[in-house]
Amino acid sequence: MNGVQEQYEAYPYPERDPEEERRRLIVGSPSHPHEIDHFIYGGRRDWRKPLRALVAGGGTGDGLIQLAALMDRAGRPCEITYLDLSVAAREVAEARAAIRGLSGIRFITGSLLDAADLGPFDYIDCCGVLHHLPDPQAGFDALAAALAPDGGIGLMVYAPYGRSGVYPLQEAFGAVLRGLPPAERLARARRIFERLPEGHPFRRNPHLVDHEQSDAGFYDLLLHSQDRPFTVAELAAALSGAGLDLVSFNQPALYDLARLLPPGVAPPEGMGRIARMGVAEKLRGTIKTHIAYAVPAGRGAAAQARASDRSLVPHLKGVPGPQLARAVAAKGQITMTAGAEKRVETVPKSAAPLIGLIDGRRPLSAIGARAGLDPVAFSARWGVIDRALCGWGMMLYAQPA
Repeated sequence: MNGVQEQYEAYPYPERDPEEERRRLIVGSPSHPHEIDHFIYGGRRDWRKPLRALVAGGGTGDGLIQLAALMDRAGRPCEITYLDLSVAAREVAEARAAIRGLSGIRFITGSLLDAADLGPFDYIDCCGVLHHLPDPQAGFDALAAALAPDGGIGLMVYAPYGRSGVYPLQEAFGAVLRGLPPAERLARARRIFERLPEGHPFRRNPHLVDHEQSDAGFYDLLLHSQDRPFTVAELAAALSGAGLDLVSFNQPALYDLARLLPPGVAPPEGMGRIARMGVAEKLRGTIKTHIAYAVPAGRGAAAQARASDRSLVPHLKGVPGPQLARAVAAKGQITMTAGAEKRVETVPKSAAPLIGLIDGRRPLSAIGARAGLDPVAFSARWGVIDRALCGWGMMLYAQPA
C-alpha cells in the first residue's frame, strides 16, 4: 500500500457522516446536471437518454451523491460508476447512497488509470484526484481514453497561488515525520503547527480552512505525501496532451483579464486565451482550485451553451429569480461571497424584470416575449445579465428542469 492509499484508508476524505444525508444534500461544482448540460452539451442534451457517468476517485462520495440524487429527483435515467482506491472511502460513499435509496450505481475499488476498461462514458467527474497521482498526465490520458466522443469531463485540480504556504509545510512535515503511521504523524503535525509564527505565509492565507474542519482535512491539506498544483497554462497543456479541449472554468469571470485591468489598459495584441487567463490567475492571486470542463479536441469551441441560442432555458443556481430580481432592483448590483472574498458585480436595475422571469422553464425567447422586447432590444439587455450571472456561475443554460 502506497502513502496516498494508506492516508485515505486511515482518513477518508472529505470527512462525512452518512446520517447527514437525511438532513441535507451537498451540492457544488463540478457535476451539477445543469453545469454538465451548459458546459459540455451546449444546453441541448436529451436527458431522456441515460447518462453514463464515471466518478473517478470518488472519495467519500460528494460528487457521486450530488449527481445521483439530482438525476433521481429530476426523474432522469443514469448509470453511474464509482471508482476509488480506498475501501474506507468507498464504504462511506456506499452508506450515503443507501440512506438516500439511490440505485443504478456500480461501486468499484480500483485505480482511475484503468478507467478505459470500464467505459465509454458520457460524463466523467474527477474532483481532487489528478494532482495526487505520481504521473498526473497518465491520469489525464486515462480519463480521455474512457470518454465517449461526444462526452465531457468535469474536474478539479489544485491551483498554486491561493494555496500559499501549503507546500513549504508539506515538505517540512514530510521531512520531520517521515515513516510514522498516519495517526502519529497527525498528532505530531498538529503540535508543530501550533508553534508556527504568525507571519508564516500559511497563517496569513485566509482562503484555506480544511485544517480547521476535521482530522481528514488537516491531513489532506498539510500532510499529503503526493500533491502538486497546476497553473492555468499547466492544466491546459495537460488536457491538450490527452487530446482534450479546455471548454471553460465554472466561474469564467475569475479568469477574465479584462475585469482586472483599469480603463485604458488592454492586453497586448495577439495574447491568446490561455495566456490571458494565466495572467488573470496571477493578478487575482487567490484561486486555490481550478474547476473546469473539458471535451475531446475539436469540440471545445462549440461545447458551451451561448445566449445567442434563444431556444435555451436559463437556470439560476442558488437563488430564485424573483429574489435575485428584488436585490438587483434595490441596489443595482449582486454581492457574492466566496470564502474570505466578497465580489460585487454591477447589474443595471433595469435588468431586474428580466431576471424575475427566470424560472427554469421559460426559454430565452419566451422571456423576451413576456417582457415585450423585440430580439434586438432583448439581446442588448440580456447581454449584461449573461455576463454577470454566467460569468460567476450563477446562471446556466440547459433543458427545462
